[in-house]
Amino acid sequence: MTKKNAKKNKDKTPDELRDSLLSAALNHVAFDGWSAKTHVQAAKDIGVDKGIVTLAFPNGSIDMIDLHAQNCDQQMLEDAEKIGLGALKIREKITQLVKLRIIAENATKEATHRTIPFLALPKNHFASLKILYRSVDLMWKAISDSSTDFNFYTKRMTLAGVYSSTFLFWMSDETEDSVDTWAFLDRRIENVMQIEKAKAKYRNKDFNIPNIWRELGKKRYGN
Repeated sequence: MTKKNAKKNKDKTPDELRDSLLSAALNHVAFDGWSAKTHVQAAKDIGVDKGIVTLAFPNGSIDMIDLHAQNCDQQMLEDAEKIGLGALKIREKITQLVKLRIIAENATKEATHRTIPFLALPKNHFASLKILYRSVDLMWKAISDSSTDFNFYTKRMTLAGVYSSTFLFWMSDETEDSVDTWAFLDRRIENVMQIEKAKAKYRNKDFNIPNIWRELGKKRYGN
Protein backbone atom coordinates (compact mmCIF):
# COMPACT_ATOMS: atom_id res chain seq x y z
CA MET A 1 0.00 0.00 0.00
CA THR A 2 1.60 3.28 -1.12
CA LYS A 3 1.23 6.47 0.93
CA LYS A 4 -0.78 7.96 -1.94
CA ASN A 5 -3.27 5.08 -1.93
CA ALA A 6 -3.45 5.14 1.88
CA LYS A 7 -4.32 8.84 1.82
CA LYS A 8 -6.93 8.21 -0.88
CA ASN A 9 -8.55 5.51 1.27
CA LYS A 10 -8.65 7.81 4.31
CA ASP A 11 -10.76 10.23 2.28
CA LYS A 12 -13.36 7.53 1.52
CA THR A 13 -16.46 6.70 3.55
CA PRO A 14 -16.76 3.35 5.34
CA ASP A 15 -19.27 2.18 2.71
CA GLU A 16 -16.83 3.05 -0.07
CA LEU A 17 -14.14 1.00 1.68
CA ARG A 18 -16.20 -2.18 2.07
CA ASP A 19 -14.86 -3.96 -1.02
CA SER A 20 -11.25 -2.98 -0.28
CA LEU A 21 -11.52 -4.12 3.33
CA LEU A 22 -13.11 -7.40 2.30
CA SER A 23 -10.43 -8.07 -0.30
CA ALA A 24 -7.71 -7.38 2.26
CA ALA A 25 -9.42 -9.53 4.89
CA LEU A 26 -9.72 -12.52 2.56
CA ASN A 27 -5.93 -12.56 2.30
CA HIS A 28 -5.69 -13.23 6.04
CA VAL A 29 -8.72 -15.44 6.71
CA ALA A 30 -6.91 -18.61 5.62
CA PHE A 31 -4.39 -18.07 8.44
CA ASP A 32 -6.29 -16.19 11.14
CA GLY A 33 -9.92 -17.12 10.41
CA TRP A 34 -12.74 -14.60 10.68
CA SER A 35 -11.23 -12.94 13.71
CA ALA A 36 -10.52 -9.52 15.17
CA LYS A 37 -6.91 -10.02 14.11
CA THR A 38 -8.03 -10.35 10.50
CA HIS A 39 -10.07 -7.15 10.78
CA VAL A 40 -7.13 -5.20 12.21
CA GLN A 41 -4.76 -6.50 9.56
CA ALA A 42 -7.23 -5.67 6.76
CA ALA A 43 -7.50 -2.08 7.99
CA LYS A 44 -3.72 -1.83 8.22
CA ASP A 45 -3.28 -3.24 4.71
CA ILE A 46 -5.39 -0.51 3.11
CA GLY A 47 -4.10 2.24 5.39
CA VAL A 48 -7.15 3.09 7.51
CA ASP A 49 -7.95 3.07 11.22
CA LYS A 50 -9.21 -0.27 12.56
CA GLY A 51 -12.40 1.44 13.75
CA ILE A 52 -13.42 1.88 10.12
CA VAL A 53 -13.96 -1.88 9.89
CA THR A 54 -16.72 -1.69 12.51
CA LEU A 55 -18.36 1.20 10.68
CA ALA A 56 -18.17 -0.59 7.34
CA PHE A 57 -19.29 -3.95 8.77
CA PRO A 58 -21.43 -3.34 11.89
CA ASN A 59 -22.04 -7.07 12.41
CA GLY A 60 -18.39 -7.95 11.93
CA SER A 61 -17.24 -10.98 10.02
CA ILE A 62 -20.71 -12.19 9.08
CA ASP A 63 -21.25 -8.93 7.18
CA MET A 64 -17.98 -9.48 5.35
CA ILE A 65 -18.97 -13.03 4.43
CA ASP A 66 -22.35 -11.79 3.24
CA LEU A 67 -20.70 -9.18 0.98
CA HIS A 68 -18.32 -11.80 -0.39
CA ALA A 69 -21.26 -14.09 -1.18
CA GLN A 70 -23.06 -11.25 -2.95
CA ASN A 71 -19.95 -10.55 -5.02
CA CYS A 72 -19.71 -14.23 -5.99
CA ASP A 73 -23.42 -14.28 -6.89
CA GLN A 74 -22.87 -11.27 -9.13
CA GLN A 75 -19.84 -12.91 -10.73
CA MET A 76 -21.97 -15.99 -11.45
CA LEU A 77 -24.62 -13.89 -13.22
CA GLU A 78 -22.03 -11.98 -15.25
CA ASP A 79 -20.27 -15.17 -16.33
CA ALA A 80 -23.62 -16.77 -17.22
CA GLU A 81 -24.43 -13.81 -19.45
CA LYS A 82 -21.07 -14.15 -21.19
CA ILE A 83 -21.50 -17.82 -22.09
CA GLY A 84 -25.24 -17.57 -22.81
CA LEU A 85 -27.72 -20.09 -21.42
CA GLY A 86 -30.65 -19.49 -23.76
CA ALA A 87 -30.37 -22.61 -25.92
CA LEU A 88 -29.87 -25.02 -23.02
CA LYS A 89 -32.46 -27.19 -21.30
CA ILE A 90 -33.50 -26.20 -17.78
CA ARG A 91 -31.38 -28.87 -16.09
CA GLU A 92 -28.37 -27.80 -18.17
CA LYS A 93 -28.92 -24.15 -17.25
CA ILE A 94 -29.10 -24.94 -13.56
CA THR A 95 -26.02 -27.18 -13.79
CA GLN A 96 -24.06 -24.37 -15.44
CA LEU A 97 -25.17 -21.83 -12.85
CA VAL A 98 -24.15 -24.07 -9.95
CA LYS A 99 -20.76 -24.58 -11.61
CA LEU A 100 -20.29 -20.86 -12.19
CA ARG A 101 -21.26 -20.02 -8.59
CA ILE A 102 -18.69 -22.46 -7.24
CA ILE A 103 -16.02 -21.33 -9.71
CA ALA A 104 -16.56 -17.78 -8.44
CA GLU A 105 -15.08 -19.00 -5.13
CA ASN A 106 -11.92 -20.47 -6.72
CA ALA A 107 -9.68 -17.50 -5.99
CA THR A 108 -10.56 -17.56 -2.30
CA LYS A 109 -10.85 -21.30 -1.73
CA GLU A 110 -8.40 -21.30 1.19
CA ALA A 111 -10.46 -18.63 2.94
CA THR A 112 -13.60 -20.64 2.22
CA HIS A 113 -12.17 -23.52 4.26
CA ARG A 114 -12.35 -21.20 7.28
CA THR A 115 -15.70 -19.70 6.29
CA ILE A 116 -17.77 -22.90 6.31
CA PRO A 117 -17.05 -23.78 9.99
CA PHE A 118 -17.72 -20.14 10.93
CA LEU A 119 -21.12 -20.22 9.21
CA ALA A 120 -21.89 -23.51 10.97
CA LEU A 121 -21.81 -21.82 14.38
CA PRO A 122 -25.31 -21.64 15.94
CA LYS A 123 -25.21 -17.84 16.10
CA ASN A 124 -24.70 -17.68 12.31
CA HIS A 125 -27.42 -20.19 11.39
CA PHE A 126 -29.95 -17.73 9.99
CA ALA A 127 -27.30 -15.66 8.21
CA SER A 128 -25.97 -18.77 6.47
CA LEU A 129 -29.50 -19.79 5.40
CA LYS A 130 -30.07 -16.30 4.00
CA ILE A 131 -26.85 -16.47 1.99
CA LEU A 132 -27.72 -19.92 0.64
CA TYR A 133 -31.29 -18.95 -0.25
CA ARG A 134 -30.17 -15.80 -2.05
CA SER A 135 -27.79 -17.79 -4.27
CA VAL A 136 -30.29 -20.47 -5.31
CA ASP A 137 -33.06 -17.90 -5.74
CA LEU A 138 -30.83 -15.95 -8.14
CA MET A 139 -30.12 -19.14 -10.09
CA TRP A 140 -33.83 -19.75 -10.69
CA LYS A 141 -34.45 -16.09 -11.48
CA ALA A 142 -31.53 -16.09 -13.93
CA ILE A 143 -33.38 -18.63 -16.08
CA SER A 144 -36.68 -16.74 -15.72
CA ASP A 145 -38.36 -19.41 -13.62
CA SER A 146 -42.09 -18.71 -13.49
CA SER A 147 -43.10 -21.12 -10.72
CA THR A 148 -45.41 -19.86 -7.98
CA ASP A 149 -46.80 -20.90 -4.60
CA PHE A 150 -45.56 -24.23 -3.19
CA ASN A 151 -43.58 -25.14 -6.32
CA PHE A 152 -41.62 -21.90 -5.99
CA TYR A 153 -40.25 -22.99 -2.62
CA THR A 154 -39.75 -26.69 -3.36
CA LYS A 155 -37.56 -25.82 -6.36
CA ARG A 156 -35.37 -23.62 -4.20
CA MET A 157 -35.18 -26.19 -1.41
CA THR A 158 -34.18 -28.90 -3.86
CA LEU A 159 -31.56 -26.73 -5.52
CA ALA A 160 -30.22 -25.66 -2.13
CA GLY A 161 -29.52 -29.33 -1.38
CA VAL A 162 -27.81 -29.89 -4.72
CA TYR A 163 -25.75 -26.71 -4.54
CA SER A 164 -24.67 -27.03 -0.91
CA SER A 165 -23.68 -30.70 -1.20
CA THR A 166 -21.73 -30.00 -4.40
CA PHE A 167 -20.05 -27.01 -2.76
CA LEU A 168 -18.93 -29.15 0.18
CA PHE A 169 -17.63 -31.84 -2.21
CA TRP A 170 -15.67 -29.16 -4.10
CA MET A 171 -14.05 -28.03 -0.85
CA SER A 172 -12.06 -31.26 -0.62
CA ASP A 173 -11.71 -31.92 -4.36
CA GLU A 174 -8.10 -31.84 -5.51
CA THR A 175 -8.65 -33.09 -9.06
CA GLU A 176 -7.54 -30.96 -11.99
CA ASP A 177 -10.19 -28.38 -12.94
CA SER A 178 -12.45 -29.93 -10.25
CA VAL A 179 -13.55 -32.69 -12.64
CA ASP A 180 -14.70 -34.91 -9.76
CA THR A 181 -16.89 -32.10 -8.44
CA TRP A 182 -18.63 -31.63 -11.78
CA ALA A 183 -19.19 -35.39 -12.05
CA PHE A 184 -20.71 -35.31 -8.55
CA LEU A 185 -22.93 -32.39 -9.59
CA ASP A 186 -24.15 -34.28 -12.65
CA ARG A 187 -25.09 -37.24 -10.46
CA ARG A 188 -26.98 -35.05 -8.02
CA ILE A 189 -28.90 -33.35 -10.84
CA GLU A 190 -29.73 -36.75 -12.32
CA ASN A 191 -31.02 -37.96 -8.94
CA VAL A 192 -33.30 -34.93 -8.71
CA MET A 193 -34.58 -35.49 -12.24
CA GLN A 194 -35.44 -39.11 -11.43
CA ILE A 195 -37.36 -38.02 -8.34
CA GLU A 196 -39.27 -35.41 -10.35
CA LYS A 197 -40.14 -38.00 -12.99
CA ALA A 198 -41.44 -40.35 -10.31
CA LYS A 199 -43.52 -37.58 -8.74
CA ALA A 200 -44.99 -36.66 -12.12
CA LYS A 201 -45.82 -40.31 -12.79
CA TYR A 202 -47.84 -40.65 -9.60
CA ARG A 203 -49.46 -37.25 -9.96
CA ASN A 204 -50.90 -38.42 -13.26
CA LYS A 205 -52.46 -41.54 -11.76
CA ASP A 206 -55.96 -41.52 -10.32
CA PHE A 207 -55.50 -43.45 -7.09
CA ASN A 208 -58.42 -44.61 -5.00
CA ILE A 209 -56.83 -43.96 -1.61
CA PRO A 210 -59.41 -45.83 0.53
CA ASN A 211 -59.01 -48.94 -1.65
CA ILE A 212 -55.24 -48.80 -1.28
CA TRP A 213 -55.51 -48.82 2.52
CA ARG A 214 -58.12 -51.61 2.37
CA GLU A 215 -55.82 -53.81 0.28
CA LEU A 216 -52.88 -53.08 2.57
CA GLY A 217 -55.04 -54.06 5.54
CA LYS A 218 -55.93 -57.36 3.92
CA LYS A 219 -52.26 -58.16 3.39
CA ARG A 220 -51.42 -57.16 6.96
CA TYR A 221 -54.13 -59.19 8.70
CA GLY A 222 -54.58 -61.97 6.18
CA ASN A 223 -58.21 -61.08 5.25
